[in-house]
Amino acid sequence: MNIQHIARLIFLTLTSFVLAGCQHIPNARESQFSDFKSFKHFSSFTTSRNDNGDIVLLSPNISSRIAWNELIVSWNANAPGGSFLKIEAAATSSERQTKFYTIADWSLDGKIFPRTSVRHQRDSDGTVDTDTLILKHPAEAAQIRLTLGGTNGVKPSLKLLGLSFANTTIPPAVREPNRAAWGKIIPTPEHSQHGAWTNKGWCSPTSLSMALSRWAEVLQRPEMNLTVPEVAAKVYDADFAGTGNWPFNTAFAGSFPGMRSYVTRFDELSEVEDWIAAGIPVILSARWDWLLPGRSVDNDGHLIVCIGFTENGDVVINDPATRLENGEPVRRIYKRADVIHSWTKSHNAVYLVYPDGAKIPSSGYHHW
Repeated sequence: MNIQHIARLIFLTLTSFVLAGCQHIPNARESQFSDFKSFKHFSSFTTSRNDNGDIVLLSPNISSRIAWNELIVSWNANAPGGSFLKIEAAATSSERQTKFYTIADWSLDGKIFPRTSVRHQRDSDGTVDTDTLILKHPAEAAQIRLTLGGTNGVKPSLKLLGLSFANTTIPPAVREPNRAAWGKIIPTPEHSQHGAWTNKGWCSPTSLSMALSRWAEVLQRPEMNLTVPEVAAKVYDADFAGTGNWPFNTAFAGSFPGMRSYVTRFDELSEVEDWIAAGIPVILSARWDWLLPGRSVDNDGHLIVCIGFTENGDVVINDPATRLENGEPVRRIYKRADVIHSWTKSHNAVYLVYPDGAKIPSSGYHHW
Protein backbone atom coordinates (compact mmCIF):
# COMPACT_ATOMS: atom_id res chain seq x y z
CA MET A 1 0.00 0.00 0.00
CA ASN A 2 1.57 3.31 -1.06
CA ILE A 3 1.76 6.49 1.00
CA GLN A 4 -0.95 8.22 -1.06
CA HIS A 5 -3.35 5.34 -0.45
CA ILE A 6 -2.71 5.41 3.31
CA ALA A 7 -3.20 9.17 3.42
CA ARG A 8 -6.51 8.83 1.56
CA LEU A 9 -7.76 6.20 4.03
CA ILE A 10 -6.87 8.43 6.96
CA PHE A 11 -8.65 11.36 5.33
CA LEU A 12 -11.80 9.33 4.65
CA THR A 13 -11.85 7.99 8.21
CA LEU A 14 -11.55 11.45 9.73
CA THR A 15 -14.13 12.86 7.33
CA SER A 16 -16.67 10.17 8.16
CA PHE A 17 -16.10 10.78 11.90
CA VAL A 18 -16.70 14.52 11.57
CA LEU A 19 -19.75 14.14 9.33
CA ALA A 20 -21.33 11.53 11.58
CA GLY A 21 -21.50 14.09 14.40
CA CYS A 22 -22.87 11.47 16.78
CA GLN A 23 -20.30 11.79 19.53
CA HIS A 24 -19.30 15.01 21.22
CA ILE A 25 -15.70 14.73 22.39
CA PRO A 26 -15.06 17.42 25.03
CA ASN A 27 -11.68 19.00 25.53
CA ALA A 28 -9.67 17.74 28.48
CA ARG A 29 -9.96 20.83 30.64
CA GLU A 30 -11.52 20.06 34.02
CA SER A 31 -14.44 22.17 35.18
CA GLN A 32 -13.70 24.32 38.21
CA PHE A 33 -17.24 25.70 38.33
CA SER A 34 -19.37 22.61 38.95
CA ASP A 35 -19.08 19.04 40.20
CA PHE A 36 -21.75 16.34 40.67
CA LYS A 37 -21.63 13.28 42.90
CA SER A 38 -24.36 10.66 43.13
CA PHE A 39 -25.16 7.55 45.15
CA LYS A 40 -27.48 4.67 44.31
CA HIS A 41 -26.20 2.43 47.09
CA PHE A 42 -25.69 3.48 50.69
CA SER A 43 -23.53 0.81 52.29
CA SER A 44 -20.85 3.46 53.00
CA PHE A 45 -23.36 5.42 55.14
CA THR A 46 -23.61 4.62 58.85
CA THR A 47 -27.07 3.54 59.99
CA SER A 48 -28.73 4.27 63.32
CA ARG A 49 -32.16 4.96 64.78
CA ASN A 50 -33.34 8.06 66.59
CA ASP A 51 -35.65 8.15 69.62
CA ASN A 52 -38.70 7.95 67.34
CA GLY A 53 -37.47 4.77 65.70
CA ASP A 54 -36.72 6.54 62.42
CA ILE A 55 -33.77 5.32 60.35
CA VAL A 56 -30.87 7.79 60.20
CA LEU A 57 -28.26 7.48 57.43
CA LEU A 58 -25.06 9.48 57.87
CA SER A 59 -22.77 9.77 54.89
CA PRO A 60 -18.99 9.83 55.06
CA ASN A 61 -17.39 13.10 54.04
CA ILE A 62 -18.15 13.48 50.33
CA SER A 63 -15.26 15.28 48.69
CA SER A 64 -15.78 17.61 45.77
CA ARG A 65 -13.37 18.06 42.88
CA ILE A 66 -13.74 21.80 43.36
CA ALA A 67 -13.76 24.29 46.20
CA TRP A 68 -17.48 25.01 46.45
CA ASN A 69 -19.73 27.67 47.93
CA GLU A 70 -23.13 26.31 46.84
CA LEU A 71 -24.67 22.88 47.24
CA ILE A 72 -27.94 21.54 45.86
CA VAL A 73 -29.02 18.13 47.14
CA SER A 74 -31.40 15.97 45.09
CA TRP A 75 -33.03 12.67 46.00
CA ASN A 76 -35.29 10.04 44.45
CA ALA A 77 -37.24 7.73 46.73
CA ASN A 78 -40.08 5.27 46.80
CA ALA A 79 -42.25 7.07 49.33
CA PRO A 80 -45.56 5.44 50.29
CA GLY A 81 -48.25 7.53 51.95
CA GLY A 82 -47.45 8.37 55.54
CA SER A 83 -43.66 8.29 55.04
CA PHE A 84 -41.21 11.19 55.11
CA LEU A 85 -37.59 12.01 54.38
CA LYS A 86 -35.53 14.70 56.14
CA ILE A 87 -32.41 15.91 54.35
CA GLU A 88 -29.61 17.75 56.15
CA ALA A 89 -26.19 18.87 54.95
CA ALA A 90 -22.99 20.12 56.59
CA ALA A 91 -19.98 21.63 54.84
CA THR A 92 -16.48 20.47 55.72
CA SER A 93 -13.06 21.98 55.11
CA SER A 94 -9.58 21.40 56.46
CA GLU A 95 -10.31 23.85 59.29
CA ARG A 96 -13.76 22.82 60.48
CA GLN A 97 -17.22 21.47 59.81
CA THR A 98 -20.37 23.58 59.86
CA LYS A 99 -23.56 22.61 61.63
CA PHE A 100 -26.09 20.45 59.82
CA TYR A 101 -28.49 22.68 57.87
CA THR A 102 -31.95 21.35 57.09
CA ILE A 103 -32.31 21.19 53.32
CA ALA A 104 -35.83 19.79 53.27
CA ASP A 105 -38.59 18.00 55.09
CA TRP A 106 -40.09 16.01 52.25
CA SER A 107 -42.94 13.61 51.67
CA LEU A 108 -44.59 12.63 48.44
CA ASP A 109 -48.18 13.17 49.52
CA GLY A 110 -47.53 16.16 51.83
CA LYS A 111 -50.58 15.37 53.95
CA ILE A 112 -49.46 13.77 57.21
CA PHE A 113 -45.96 15.25 56.91
CA PRO A 114 -45.92 18.66 55.17
CA ARG A 115 -43.42 19.02 52.34
CA THR A 116 -41.38 22.09 53.17
CA SER A 117 -38.10 23.92 53.03
CA VAL A 118 -36.92 25.59 56.25
CA ARG A 119 -36.25 29.31 56.70
CA HIS A 120 -34.11 31.28 59.14
CA GLN A 121 -30.99 29.10 59.23
CA ARG A 122 -28.45 31.83 58.58
CA ASP A 123 -25.28 31.85 60.72
CA SER A 124 -21.64 32.89 60.39
CA ASP A 125 -20.94 30.02 57.96
CA GLY A 126 -23.83 30.32 55.56
CA THR A 127 -27.54 29.96 54.94
CA VAL A 128 -30.12 27.90 53.08
CA ASP A 129 -31.88 29.79 50.30
CA THR A 130 -34.99 27.59 49.87
CA ASP A 131 -33.21 24.67 48.19
CA THR A 132 -29.56 25.73 48.06
CA LEU A 133 -26.92 25.72 50.81
CA ILE A 134 -24.86 28.88 50.32
CA LEU A 135 -21.56 29.31 52.18
CA LYS A 136 -19.67 32.45 53.04
CA HIS A 137 -16.35 30.67 52.61
CA PRO A 138 -15.56 27.77 50.25
CA ALA A 139 -15.52 24.19 51.49
CA GLU A 140 -13.91 20.99 50.21
CA ALA A 141 -16.54 18.39 51.08
CA ALA A 142 -20.00 17.83 52.50
CA GLN A 143 -21.66 15.40 54.85
CA ILE A 144 -25.32 14.40 54.40
CA ARG A 145 -27.70 13.16 57.08
CA LEU A 146 -30.92 11.49 56.00
CA THR A 147 -33.80 10.61 58.30
CA LEU A 148 -36.35 8.12 56.95
CA GLY A 149 -39.54 7.75 58.93
CA GLY A 150 -43.28 7.49 58.86
CA THR A 151 -46.43 6.32 60.56
CA ASN A 152 -47.09 2.71 61.54
CA GLY A 153 -43.60 1.63 60.55
CA VAL A 154 -43.94 2.84 56.96
CA LYS A 155 -40.69 4.35 55.64
CA PRO A 156 -39.43 5.52 52.27
CA SER A 157 -36.70 3.66 50.40
CA LEU A 158 -34.00 5.77 48.82
CA LYS A 159 -33.16 5.22 45.14
CA LEU A 160 -30.77 8.10 44.45
CA LEU A 161 -28.91 10.87 46.23
CA GLY A 162 -27.26 13.60 44.17
CA LEU A 163 -24.98 16.45 45.24
CA SER A 164 -24.40 19.34 42.87
CA PHE A 165 -21.45 21.44 44.05
CA ALA A 166 -20.71 24.82 42.47
CA ASN A 167 -18.25 27.64 42.89
CA THR A 168 -20.31 30.61 41.74
CA THR A 169 -17.31 32.95 42.02
CA ILE A 170 -15.78 31.22 38.99
CA PRO A 171 -17.33 31.66 35.54
CA PRO A 172 -18.34 28.43 33.80
CA ALA A 173 -15.95 27.22 31.12
CA VAL A 174 -16.76 27.98 27.49
CA ARG A 175 -17.08 24.79 25.43
CA GLU A 176 -17.25 24.06 21.72
CA PRO A 177 -20.83 23.52 20.52
CA ASN A 178 -22.04 20.00 19.85
CA ARG A 179 -23.41 20.51 16.37
CA ALA A 180 -24.86 16.99 16.32
CA ALA A 181 -27.83 18.58 18.12
CA TRP A 182 -28.28 21.40 15.59
CA GLY A 183 -31.38 20.84 13.53
CA LYS A 184 -32.73 18.26 15.99
CA ILE A 185 -36.04 18.78 17.79
CA ILE A 186 -37.46 16.29 20.31
CA PRO A 187 -41.27 16.05 20.04
CA THR A 188 -42.50 17.14 23.48
CA PRO A 189 -46.07 17.88 24.62
CA GLU A 190 -46.77 21.58 25.02
CA HIS A 191 -48.34 22.91 28.23
CA SER A 192 -48.92 26.44 29.52
CA GLN A 193 -48.68 27.67 33.09
CA HIS A 194 -51.64 29.90 32.29
CA GLY A 195 -55.12 28.58 31.74
CA ALA A 196 -58.08 27.84 33.94
CA TRP A 197 -55.78 28.17 36.95
CA THR A 198 -54.03 31.33 35.59
CA ASN A 199 -51.10 30.77 37.91
CA LYS A 200 -48.05 32.85 37.01
CA GLY A 201 -45.76 31.01 39.42
CA TRP A 202 -46.22 27.52 37.98
CA CYS A 203 -43.42 27.55 35.40
CA SER A 204 -41.54 24.76 37.19
CA PRO A 205 -44.36 22.18 37.47
CA THR A 206 -45.47 23.12 33.96
CA SER A 207 -41.99 22.42 32.57
CA LEU A 208 -41.86 19.20 34.57
CA SER A 209 -45.29 18.16 33.29
CA MET A 210 -44.00 18.52 29.72
CA ALA A 211 -40.94 16.37 30.41
CA LEU A 212 -43.02 13.72 32.17
CA SER A 213 -45.62 13.72 29.40
CA ARG A 214 -42.81 13.15 26.89
CA TRP A 215 -41.70 10.04 28.77
CA ALA A 216 -45.31 8.94 29.28
CA GLU A 217 -45.64 8.78 25.49
CA VAL A 218 -42.25 7.18 24.83
CA LEU A 219 -42.55 4.57 27.58
CA GLN A 220 -46.33 4.13 27.30
CA ARG A 221 -46.68 5.10 30.94
CA PRO A 222 -50.00 7.03 31.13
CA GLU A 223 -49.62 7.56 34.90
CA MET A 224 -46.91 10.15 34.13
CA ASN A 225 -49.11 12.12 31.75
CA LEU A 226 -50.35 14.61 34.34
CA THR A 227 -52.02 17.99 34.20
CA VAL A 228 -50.15 21.06 35.41
CA PRO A 229 -52.29 21.38 38.60
CA GLU A 230 -51.64 17.72 39.40
CA VAL A 231 -47.87 18.22 39.20
CA ALA A 232 -48.05 21.53 41.08
CA ALA A 233 -49.82 19.82 43.99
CA LYS A 234 -47.00 17.23 44.23
CA VAL A 235 -44.13 19.75 44.29
CA TYR A 236 -45.67 22.47 46.47
CA ASP A 237 -43.33 23.79 49.18
CA ALA A 238 -45.35 24.86 52.24
CA ASP A 239 -42.72 27.25 53.62
CA PHE A 240 -41.75 28.74 50.27
CA ALA A 241 -45.49 28.88 49.48
CA GLY A 242 -44.84 28.00 45.87
CA THR A 243 -43.90 25.31 43.38
CA GLY A 244 -40.41 26.44 42.39
CA ASN A 245 -38.32 24.37 44.82
CA TRP A 246 -35.92 22.67 42.40
CA PRO A 247 -35.29 19.36 44.22
CA PHE A 248 -38.97 19.01 45.12
CA ASN A 249 -39.70 18.98 41.39
CA THR A 250 -37.04 16.42 40.55
CA ALA A 251 -37.95 14.31 43.60
CA PHE A 252 -41.49 13.99 42.28
CA ALA A 253 -40.29 12.98 38.81
CA GLY A 254 -37.87 10.50 40.36
CA SER A 255 -40.57 8.97 42.56
CA PHE A 256 -42.02 7.12 39.56
CA PRO A 257 -40.69 3.56 39.24
CA GLY A 258 -37.86 3.34 36.75
CA MET A 259 -37.32 7.11 36.56
CA ARG A 260 -34.34 9.19 37.59
CA SER A 261 -34.29 12.95 38.10
CA TYR A 262 -32.02 15.49 39.79
CA VAL A 263 -30.73 19.06 39.74
CA THR A 264 -27.25 19.87 38.53
CA ARG A 265 -25.28 22.68 36.90
CA PHE A 266 -23.63 22.72 33.51
CA ASP A 267 -20.71 24.74 32.19
CA GLU A 268 -22.14 25.54 28.79
CA LEU A 269 -25.00 25.15 26.35
CA SER A 270 -22.92 22.49 24.59
CA GLU A 271 -23.76 20.13 27.45
CA VAL A 272 -27.47 20.73 26.85
CA GLU A 273 -26.73 19.89 23.22
CA ASP A 274 -25.20 16.58 24.35
CA TRP A 275 -28.53 15.64 25.99
CA ILE A 276 -30.59 16.79 23.01
CA ALA A 277 -28.37 14.72 20.72
CA ALA A 278 -29.18 11.76 23.02
CA GLY A 279 -32.92 12.43 22.63
CA ILE A 280 -33.53 13.80 26.15
CA PRO A 281 -35.13 17.25 26.76
CA VAL A 282 -33.51 19.41 29.43
CA ILE A 283 -35.26 21.80 31.81
CA LEU A 284 -33.31 25.05 32.30
CA SER A 285 -33.70 27.63 35.04
CA ALA A 286 -33.40 30.98 33.28
CA ARG A 287 -34.72 34.54 33.51
CA TRP A 288 -37.83 35.27 31.47
CA ASP A 289 -37.14 38.88 30.49
CA TRP A 290 -33.57 38.14 29.34
CA LEU A 291 -34.74 35.40 26.98
CA LEU A 292 -36.16 38.03 24.67
CA PRO A 293 -34.68 41.54 24.96
CA GLY A 294 -37.34 44.21 25.28
CA ARG A 295 -39.62 42.36 27.66
CA SER A 296 -40.68 44.10 30.85
CA VAL A 297 -38.29 43.58 33.77
CA ASP A 298 -38.87 40.37 35.73
CA ASN A 299 -36.21 39.47 38.29
CA ASP A 300 -37.68 36.07 39.14
CA GLY A 301 -36.28 32.82 37.85
CA HIS A 302 -38.16 30.98 35.12
CA LEU A 303 -38.16 27.31 34.13
CA ILE A 304 -38.23 26.33 30.45
CA VAL A 305 -37.81 23.11 28.48
CA CYS A 306 -35.11 22.90 25.84
CA ILE A 307 -36.37 20.49 23.18
CA GLY A 308 -33.84 21.16 20.43
CA PHE A 309 -31.78 23.53 18.34
CA THR A 310 -32.18 25.19 14.97
CA GLU A 311 -29.83 24.52 12.09
CA ASN A 312 -27.71 27.53 13.15
CA GLY A 313 -27.59 26.69 16.86
CA ASP A 314 -30.37 28.87 18.25
CA VAL A 315 -32.45 27.26 20.98
CA VAL A 316 -35.88 25.68 20.56
CA ILE A 317 -37.82 26.05 23.81
CA ASN A 318 -41.18 24.96 25.17
CA ASP A 319 -41.90 28.04 27.27
CA PRO A 320 -44.56 27.68 29.98
CA ALA A 321 -45.10 31.46 30.11
CA THR A 322 -47.50 31.23 27.20
CA ARG A 323 -51.03 32.54 27.00
CA LEU A 324 -52.76 30.10 24.71
CA GLU A 325 -55.93 32.19 24.81
CA ASN A 326 -53.99 34.98 23.08
CA GLY A 327 -52.73 32.66 20.38
CA GLU A 328 -49.18 32.56 21.71
CA PRO A 329 -47.15 29.46 20.82
CA VAL A 330 -45.60 27.32 23.55
CA ARG A 331 -42.71 26.44 21.25
CA ARG A 332 -40.38 29.38 20.82
CA ILE A 333 -37.00 29.99 19.23
CA TYR A 334 -34.66 32.09 21.34
CA LYS A 335 -31.29 33.39 20.27
CA ARG A 336 -28.41 31.32 21.55
CA ALA A 337 -26.67 34.29 23.17
CA ASP A 338 -29.88 35.35 24.93
CA VAL A 339 -30.43 31.88 26.40
CA ILE A 340 -26.83 31.74 27.64
CA HIS A 341 -27.24 35.17 29.26
CA SER A 342 -30.63 34.33 30.76
CA TRP A 343 -29.35 31.04 32.15
CA THR A 344 -26.75 32.85 34.26
CA LYS A 345 -29.60 33.86 36.59
CA SER A 346 -29.46 30.36 38.14
CA HIS A 347 -25.75 29.75 37.57
CA ASN A 348 -26.68 27.29 34.81
CA ALA A 349 -29.02 25.05 36.82
CA VAL A 350 -30.92 22.29 35.04
CA TYR A 351 -33.36 19.48 35.82
CA LEU A 352 -32.49 16.16 34.21
CA VAL A 353 -35.42 13.73 33.88
CA TYR A 354 -34.98 10.35 32.18
CA PRO A 355 -35.63 6.60 32.54
CA ASP A 356 -33.06 4.50 34.39
CA GLY A 357 -32.23 2.56 31.24
CA ALA A 358 -31.76 5.59 28.99
CA LYS A 359 -28.48 5.93 27.12
CA ILE A 360 -27.26 9.25 28.48
CA PRO A 361 -24.23 11.26 27.29
CA SER A 362 -20.87 10.71 28.89
CA SER A 363 -19.95 13.46 31.34
CA GLY A 364 -16.37 14.45 30.72
CA TYR A 365 -16.68 17.20 33.30
CA HIS A 366 -18.49 15.27 36.09
CA HIS A 367 -21.70 17.29 35.83
CA TRP A 368 -24.08 14.31 35.98
